[in-house]
Amino acid sequence: MRSTILKRTSRWLGASALALLVGIGGVSTAFVMTGQAATAQVQNAAQITVPQATQPQAGFADLVEAVKPAVVSILVEAEESPSNMQRRGGEFDFNFPDLPEGHPFHDFFDQFGDQFGGRNGPNGGQPTPRHFMAAGSGFVISADGYVVTNNHVVQDATKVTVVFDDGTEQVAKIVGTDERTDLAVLKIEGTDLPFVNFETEASRVGDWVVAVGNPFGLGGTVTVGVISGSGRNIGGSNYGDFLQIDAAVNTGNSGGPAFNTKGEVVGVNTAIYSPNGGNVGIAFAIPAATVKGIVGQLIEDGTVTRGYLGVGIQDVNRDIADGVGLANAKGAIVSNVAEDGPAGPAGVKSGDIITAVDGDPIDDALDLSRTIAGKSPDSSVELTIWRDGAETKVSVKLGTLNEEQVAQADQGQPPVPPAPLPAETSVGLTLVPNADGAGGLLVQDVEPESAAAQKGLAVGDAILEVNNKPVNSLEEFEAALDAVKEQGRNTALIKASRDGNDRFIGLPLAAD
Repeated sequence: MRSTILKRTSRWLGASALALLVGIGGVSTAFVMTGQAATAQVQNAAQITVPQATQPQAGFADLVEAVKPAVVSILVEAEESPSNMQRRGGEFDFNFPDLPEGHPFHDFFDQFGDQFGGRNGPNGGQPTPRHFMAAGSGFVISADGYVVTNNHVVQDATKVTVVFDDGTEQVAKIVGTDERTDLAVLKIEGTDLPFVNFETEASRVGDWVVAVGNPFGLGGTVTVGVISGSGRNIGGSNYGDFLQIDAAVNTGNSGGPAFNTKGEVVGVNTAIYSPNGGNVGIAFAIPAATVKGIVGQLIEDGTVTRGYLGVGIQDVNRDIADGVGLANAKGAIVSNVAEDGPAGPAGVKSGDIITAVDGDPIDDALDLSRTIAGKSPDSSVELTIWRDGAETKVSVKLGTLNEEQVAQADQGQPPVPPAPLPAETSVGLTLVPNADGAGGLLVQDVEPESAAAQKGLAVGDAILEVNNKPVNSLEEFEAALDAVKEQGRNTALIKASRDGNDRFIGLPLAAD
């Protein structure tokens, strides 16, 4: 949402006539067709006068006039580092989004791109930094000049300029950014600047929203819609609790506010869903409640700290719930416990299902991640856990989240190369013990029509546990399946590993 290119579009407008009105001598007449008459009847009718409302709709002009002085355009001069360019694959972006594949210019840039600071840089060396300009939106939240916008608007910025609706400009300082929620705080000079407040009551689906921003670099623009959804989780986000709004939000609106009818900020416009790059009526905003907490930390400390539990987790689906005797398919199942993390010493184990934190129910893995991240480091939380068919509680003192810890928590036991003497199982898997004695069974074949295949098990996967019991031989595997049936269940909880990532699968068992 950083491009400032304004694309020219054309629209075809068509109309379908639902009734034919003909005026003759100043008297309106109408052709009225009935289902029983084969010919039209002509009847005279007096001109219809629509009564005027005693209080005509005021629209949103007063609201916009009040809040617009606090909504700003964000102009960014930025430099993409060579390391970022290499992470994108080493290609230099000449910003021709409409250039079709196979166009001769592609060959030109492939051949001469290094002369323009392309993939290898001048003289075949490191790629030279890519300089570019972008535009976004933001809003002032205090009289002394704190401004909220999106992290992706100011990322890699070398200079940020805040432009007010009256044309006044100021170079801004970046106070702090938070990539996880895509929020940033800027600071400009001032003592009596116009500013807006966040909502005091949570908005609801169906409430009016007014989006004010800088789409396509045009300057202050207003669009109106309603909140069409809440709690949305969108791909590529670590946050996953967005408001969905249908007001037209386009490129350049990033970081801009969405207001309620009181002129309070209900969210920060961040992303759109679009198959063609333009607005289709599905936009996403970070709710005000989240923005207030993140912005407060950024202003206070310049960074955001989050609680850390130290577990790898996944959603609990119906099969997993059936496999452990859990009535509702909710919560987050622990796939692995990070070494030296807070959860392990507190007694949390792989296979535990966390159903609540401090008494608040947990819906899924994202809900647990968001809940723990919202807790303060070094604070203690009480986890409600489903383990071995019963509920228990565990108290954990949280650590401080960092990305290295997240990566460590997500690491599981990697599969080991297959060993000889495979054996067929009763569930359509052909398994073989690990050759190095590390434990577990490796999948060498999967029957295409089996339940195991339907649940996604594949050759090379490692089966580590059945119903939280380690399995190292075919006999242990089959005995664990028999134990599940003896308990009156028809689904076994399988812990499997693929490419170093552990996950749980609810595997249906055929009736004897």
